[in-house]
Amino acid sequence: MDEYSNLIDDFVLQNQNILGENLVGIYLHGSAVMGCFNSQKSDLDFIIVIRDPVSNAAKRAYMDMVVELNRQAPAKGIELSIVRENVCSPFVYPTPFELHFSIAHLNWYQTDPDDYVKKMHGTDNDLAAHFTIIYHRGRALYGKAVRDVFTEVSREHYFDSIWGDIENAQDEITENPTYIILNLCRVLAYSKENRILSKLEGGKWGLENVPRKYVEMISGALDEYQLNHAMKLDEALAREYAAYMLEQIKHEQAVSAFSETVRK
Repeated sequence: MDEYSNLIDDFVLQNQNILGENLVGIYLHGSAVMGCFNSQKSDLDFIIVIRDPVSNAAKRAYMDMVVELNRQAPAKGIELSIVRENVCSPFVYPTPFELHFSIAHLNWYQTDPDDYVKKMHGTDNDLAAHFTIIYHRGRALYGKAVRDVFTEVSREHYFDSIWGDIENAQDEITENPTYIILNLCRVLAYSKENRILSKLEGGKWGLENVPRKYVEMISGALDEYQLNHAMKLDEALAREYAAYMLEQIKHEQAVSAFSETVRK
């Protein structure tokens, strides 16, 4: 992460310049705060909190700044969402956002920036997961302290957010095996033990908590994630693993829901 410290400092300063007194805070989340950043595999994840909506002209200036800084970013680039303070606490779900950027949308902005700033807003279920990481492990780069802005996201909303990443795991695991293999581990860890883990931590948890026949595959995913070693995938075993993990996750969620009903 040290190699991107100047980029992050510049990003913070540019946010202050463009957003001015409307800026509440800038918050770092994702692998950069969870001890598993890999410049080949990771992006730089930010949530920017503002008080009031911003004009399309300000969004253009902001996006021009982000696209320029993205040239210095790691391979997966910068990913960010701008949200208003009043959706952070009390938490609103699905969560509205004012502007979003990732490299998946870079071509759209470069091709038609006016269309981008007019249309790139709405709600995003992923923000429940991002806010959870910020609340428990994130870092304020500027502005108010994390817990002065964010409240804890409910189990129901957090799970719904992370479930969206893995619900199609049986179909997607052969296309993006490292991500899906490790993500299934961290979602199961949350379902069983309420543990909020990174993909790296989830994979390590999986080595100790899933059947032994899947351990070599999880180890291969960890090696690729940490060391960029290409893993050899047994596609039939991977699909079997995905089916098993989804069944376990659903079971744990059913148990949790029943326990909650009994407590009420």
